[in-house]
Amino acid sequence: MGQVDQLLEELIALPSVNPAFLPPGDRLAGEQRVADYLASVAKKLGLPSEHAPVCPGRTNLLIRLTPTHTRRLRILLAPHLDTVGGSNLPGNLFTPRRKNARIYGRGACDTKGSVAAMFSALCAIARDNPPQETEIIFGGLADEESGQAGSRRLATNGFRADLAIVGEPTQLKIVTAHKGVVWLRLTTSGKAAHGARPELGRNAVHAMAQIVDLLETKYAAQLRRHKHPLLGRGTINVGAIQGGSQPNIVPSSCSIMIDRRTLPGERETEVCREIRQLLKSRNLSAKVESLQGGPCWSLDTDPAQPLVANFLSIAGQRKLAGVDYFSDAAILAAGGIPSVLFGPGDIAQAHTPDEWIAVDSLERAERLLIRFFRSLP
Repeated sequence: MGQVDQLLEELIALPSVNPAFLPPGDRLAGEQRVADYLASVAKKLGLPSEHAPVCPGRTNLLIRLTPTHTRRLRILLAPHLDTVGGSNLPGNLFTPRRKNARIYGRGACDTKGSVAAMFSALCAIARDNPPQETEIIFGGLADEESGQAGSRRLATNGFRADLAIVGEPTQLKIVTAHKGVVWLRLTTSGKAAHGARPELGRNAVHAMAQIVDLLETKYAAQLRRHKHPLLGRGTINVGAIQGGSQPNIVPSSCSIMIDRRTLPGERETEVCREIRQLLKSRNLSAKVESLQGGPCWSLDTDPAQPLVANFLSIAGQRKLAGVDYFSDAAILAAGGIPSVLFGPGDIAQAHTPDEWIAVDSLERAERLLIRFFRSLP
C-alpha cells in the first residue's frame, strides 16, 4: 500500500460532514478531526501548522513549508476538508473500502482525494530537496460545501499567494475557468378565496406557473445566445416550488428557488435585472431575493500567467479546460490570488452513495504535484 492511498483511507475514516447538512451537535459534523490529524502528521516532519479561525468551532488548517532562502514565491494548495452529508444512505460511508483498485467512502473523490495527494506531495518535497525560494502552504479549507466561509475568510484577511491550486476532482486536468452560481427565490402574491368561488381570488400558483414556463423556455433560450470558449452557455434551473395549503383555498402565495449558472463577467445584480425585465415584458411580477450569503463568482484565470503556464507544461496539457461547477477558486481569485483547479477523481462520483476514486489517479496527482514543486526556485 502506498502512502497516499493509505492517507486517504485514514481521512475517510475521520468524518468531516459540513454542519449545514446535519442536526446541531451531530458527532459527524465539522472539519476539526481531519485538521488535527493532518497537523499531527505535519508536526512529525517539522512543518509548522496553524488553525486559523473561520467561524465558531471551525478553522482553516495552514501548514507551511518555509523556503531555505529568501521567499520569492508562495504557492497555496487549497483543498476543502468538509464533505456533504451521509445520513439515510446505504452502508457505512465512513468506513473506507477497496475494490478493483478503487477506494470507496464519503469524500474519497470530493475532496479528500485531493487532500491526500496534495498533503502527501508536500510531505515528500519537505523530506527531499525543498524549493529554496518558494513557500508552499497547504490550506485545508472549511465550509466549501455550504457557504465557502473558509475561502472567504482567507481571501478577506489579507492572505496573498502567487498561485492557488484548489483541490477538486478534475480528472487530473488543470482547470482555469468555471461557472459562477446565483441562487434566487421568486415569490408571487395573490388573493385567497374559497375554492368554490375562485373568481373572487387571485391565484399565486397560476402566476408562478407562467413564470416557471417563461424561465425554462424564453429565458433559457436567451442564455443560449452567449457562449464562453471553455464553459459553453449559462443555464437556468427551477429547482423547487412551494405554494398553497389545501385544495379548497385559492393560494395567496407561491415561491420557487432557481439556480442560475453564470459566465465570466455576469453578476447577481445583472441576473436579477434580466429576470425582472423579462417578467415585466409579460405583465408578470414577483419578488426576487438572493438565497446566498455571499457572491459566487465565475473563474477565468489567464493561462499565460507564468506559474499557470509552467504547471500546464509540466502536466503536458495543451488543451485548456473549464468546468460547470462552482469552487473556492473563484473566491480566492476575487481576493487577488491567481487560481486554478486540479485534483484526482471525477466530479461524476462526487456526492454519490458509492463515492470512489481510483488509486492510480491519486498516485498520478501526487507525482505531478511533486514535479511542479521541483520546478520552482
